[in-house]
Order: sequence, then C-alpha cells, then structure tokens
Amino acid sequence: MQDASILVLEDERAIAEMIEIILRKEGFLNITLCGTVLEAKKKIETKIFDFYLFDIMLPDGSGLDMANIIREQSDAPIFFLTAKGSDADKLRGFMNGADDYITKPFNPLELVARVKVQLTRYMKKKDVPESHLFTCSRFTFDIDAAEITVNDTKEIISGRLFHLLKYLCENAGQVLSKEQIYERVWGDCLFDDNTVMVHIRKLREKIEKNPGKPTCIITVRGIGYKLVGDVHS
Repeated sequence: MQDASILVLEDERAIAEMIEIILRKEGFLNITLCGTVLEAKKKIETKIFDFYLFDIMLPDGSGLDMANIIREQSDAPIFFLTAKGSDADKLRGFMNGADDYITKPFNPLELVARVKVQLTRYMKKKDVPESHLFTCSRFTFDIDAAEITVNDTKEIISGRLFHLLKYLCENAGQVLSKEQIYERVWGDCLFDDNTVMVHIRKLREKIEKNPGKPTCIITVRGIGYKLVGDVHS
C-alpha cells in the first residue's frame, strides 16, 4: 500500500505540506502536490494515481470538476478536504464521485486513518484480476455474455436488469438501500422507489424458485435489498 501514488490538490501551501508530512510519516512516499486545477490536469494527463485528495475552492476552478474528470478514467478513491461543510455541499461532493468528505479544520490522524482504509480496499481490488462470472446457488451470471443460467436454462439479460443484477452481485452480502441502487443503476439522484421495486420483482421472477418468497434477493425491511447465498466471482 505504501507504493500507492497520491495526488493532493490544495492551494493553501501550508496545509498541502502538512498533509504530505503526515502521509510520509505513515510510509507513503509517492505524493504529488498541486496548487491549481491546471497543474492537476497536467499531472493526470501523464499519470493515473491511486488516490486523490482535493480541495473544492481553488483559484482557477473547482475540485468537483476535477473529480468528474477522474471518474471518467478511474475508480480510485477521491477525498474532498474543504471548508465547505454544509449538508448540501457534502451531498454535491458525493454526487460528483467522492468516497469521503472531510471539513476543515481537520484532525490529521483521522485523515490518515481514512486514507489508509480507502487505499487498502482499492489496492486489494486492484491486485485481484476482475472476474466476469458470478455464481450463486440459484443462478450463474456471465457479465461478458449478458447471460444468466437458471436450472440449466440460459437467458439473455439486458438493459437496467443487467446493471441491477451486476450491482447486486458485486455487493453480494451487503444491504443496499433503494436510494443507493437507484443512483448507481439509473444514475439519477431523484429517487424513484417504485422503479426499483418493479425491477427487483422482475429479477426475482427470473432467478427465484418462488418469487413471492425470495431466498436470493431478500428485502431488508425499512432499508432495501441484499443478495444472499454462496456467491462467488
């Protein structure tokens, strides 16, 4: 994890240098500091980083715009470190691809701890070859072929059902809220509860032995849904 490359975009030099110092003390040596959006854009043109730490208010632009650019090329962790601390600001940050949002002034030890957690997850994921086949007790889902197999019967799955099942498989065993599902699958923060329920029902009709009493995609009352069973990727 110490080999991870980190890009810090912060226009206050004292804060940027403090971040560099505390990260280096923890063994992170591959750190790049930028004070403007223009500098950061030049850096990412030639290098893909493993972690991004952005201020939002910058002299020549916004860290939010930078996050959107990063998300087009990478799923590496993005942190916002900013003085903008309202709920609306935080929501805007997460909607623009942030994995965490820390307000100034901040506790350096807490920042390091959060960076370590996110980087550990990302580096482990990065080191494992991506699998395109999910198997469960009730079905097999071949992502490349967009095909599910239930009781030796194969069927093409497409559109939103494809993306919904893929998201459930990638997060098997985790409870996913309806809001999370809608934002990820439909890419819209204007939540529609009925749309999620209709598509979950359609998936159950395809993979469950008894859709009325599901054993794979279960409802967690008051929260959302969870894909259960022996799921392997």
